[in-house]
Amino acid sequence: MIFDYETLRLIWWALLGALLIGFAITDGFDLGVAILLPFLGKNDTERRVIINSVGATWEGNQVWFITAGGALFAAWPMAYAVAFSGFYFALLLTLFALFLRPIGFDYRSKLPSQKWRDNWDIALFVGGLVPALIFGVAFGNLLKGVPFYFDNDMRIFYTGSFWALLNPFSLAAGLVSLSMLIMHGAVYLQLKTEGGINERCKKMVTVFSIITLAIFAVAGIWVANIDGYHISTEVLPNAPSNPLAKIVTKEPGLWLANFARYPVLSAIPGLAFITGAATVVLSKIERPGLAFITSSLTLTSIILTAGVSMFPFLIPSSSAMNSSLTVWDASSSFGTLKIMFWVTLVFLPIVLAYTTWVFRVLRGKITLEHIRQNKHTAY
Repeated sequence: MIFDYETLRLIWWALLGALLIGFAITDGFDLGVAILLPFLGKNDTERRVIINSVGATWEGNQVWFITAGGALFAAWPMAYAVAFSGFYFALLLTLFALFLRPIGFDYRSKLPSQKWRDNWDIALFVGGLVPALIFGVAFGNLLKGVPFYFDNDMRIFYTGSFWALLNPFSLAAGLVSLSMLIMHGAVYLQLKTEGGINERCKKMVTVFSIITLAIFAVAGIWVANIDGYHISTEVLPNAPSNPLAKIVTKEPGLWLANFARYPVLSAIPGLAFITGAATVVLSKIERPGLAFITSSLTLTSIILTAGVSMFPFLIPSSSAMNSSLTVWDASSSFGTLKIMFWVTLVFLPIVLAYTTWVFRVLRGKITLEHIRQNKHTAY
């Protein structure tokens, strides 16, 4: 094998991050479009334009989310167990909200009743809003620390509650997630539509780009004043996974330690502000294709900022710091990571190639005339 255990753990940490970023970029604009649906569509025809802009791709985009969950389960089983125990009700709420999307897309236009369609539009709005908010709240709680611990038999005990997840810092992180996905969805809609919808999209891009960057800046200042985590004993990157074989300390500002240790990493949050501003400019000068690229880079930078800040921690524990899960002590076995690596090396390029082909084929605009004539539309 060309990689040792340490390198494979780093690769799978990076792949998990790549899958989350892929989900944010692809399914993120679907969620953003659904949130914007009641506000940008002034009549039924315009709302059908908006829905059809994502109608052909939203199901495929969710594959990134499913794959990220599968990768977490296979590569980081302890992290998967803790996340689905601690965030159980939050994830259940997200799942129920996501259920509204397929039935909303499929049933909205089954009846001509305006009340029927308005109710399904609300369902689609909720199906976009709730996941976008909760994903950010989850990241905020990771930075705050999750209340869990392992006993000597490695059984997980969660000591928190659903309402405790809704603390001020985590809600701020949720607003970052929500606003950046709305921005991303507005850019995508500008790319896919014309006329009145297109003009309204440009205003949304400007507003939510500014909101995203403002809350992101506030969260960055805030994170410097909350407790960060640090492994104070020797790190053994090639040792078998055992989260209890270390001592962890915490103190305010430690989440910025990686940026202080490697100043070049400061370019990651800096890039978010540059690409966020570029998104506004490109949207205003009618370059939505480039704006979509810069919007995607903004999402990438924000997610990477959180990941780099926490490294090597995956899920810090606020109840028993030594139970915190890290890249070095929460992974599957060397053999499992090795097999998964070669499988991913074969299939990930196929998924990327197919996704690229689909978006290339469906790159045209959805127009009001198409909707009126029921051509090239599914909803």
